[in-house]
Amino acid sequence: MSDEFERIARLKQRFQSLRGHGIVLGIGDDAAVLSGSENCVLSVDTAVESVHFEREFAPLQVLAARAFSAALSDLAAMAASPCAALCSLVLPAELGEAEFDAIIEGLAIAAANYDCPIVGGNLAAGRELSLTTTVIGRLQGSGLLRSGAHAGDRICVTGSLGSAALGLLLLQRGAAALGPEAVGRWRTPRARIREGLQLRGIASAAIDVSDGALQDLGHLCEASELGAEIRVADLPLESGFSELARELGHDPLRLALLGGEDYELIYTVPESSPVLGPGHCIGRMTYDTGKLKVLDEQGRELRLEGRGYGHFRK
Repeated sequence: MSDEFERIARLKQRFQSLRGHGIVLGIGDDAAVLSGSENCVLSVDTAVESVHFEREFAPLQVLAARAFSAALSDLAAMAASPCAALCSLVLPAELGEAEFDAIIEGLAIAAANYDCPIVGGNLAAGRELSLTTTVIGRLQGSGLLRSGAHAGDRICVTGSLGSAALGLLLLQRGAAALGPEAVGRWRTPRARIREGLQLRGIASAAIDVSDGALQDLGHLCEASELGAEIRVADLPLESGFSELARELGHDPLRLALLGGEDYELIYTVPESSPVLGPGHCIGRMTYDTGKLKVLDEQGRELRLEGRGYGHFRK
């Protein structure tokens, strides 16, 4: 079976010739862009029970707000301002009214927090709980794309990496009490809308960290036809992260770079720019097309086993 990204490539190939008037950017970036006095930015994200979450990991209100934030993260990566959302819910027959109310309360709270009103959607019955959020934003100018990086650009990230993956690991093991901060990073991610807007005029390219920092950076490299070098010593990690990861039998570096669901922004800044923007510099873009290198303190390349998240990998 082909994986998620191979299928996305096939979708892009099939539908790119079907574009109508007014489409600035179609399939292939964090969101699509439609032209207008202010470009309209569109993206959709789905959270499915037993694939993206388990109900015992958090109250339904929290899980619903989490799904809304994850969808908005794509707008943040484009430096777009949210203006509206559509929510489609697939509800199992056994879901009670109190549980339904908890879901819509979580969506309503998240919508208010991001000043992004929910203006419609759909309800359907199904075997698994599923939350699909379509977000609509506005863009001043061309915004940030994955394809804008240049060789020599510095690679930055808006916040720490790996904590959400560590939090998920703790939830899966029933050990949330060992790392409440990490669990909180998984349960209540924040779409970096403000940071994305701050990066307009500073960053040359951006992507959000959903499937793993290294894998998502790889998408940016592919779009920009470049490579990248990441310095382990410069990775932003929360205090106690490495120790707790090792205590659980996991390599902290693998969790930080392959874990995913941090919803931070990875962005590139021209080497000559005196302003880095909100975050930490962790590496640089290279001419070595398609090659992502992870370097230790002595500049030696490290080999990381495994890949980031993939929907269709066995």
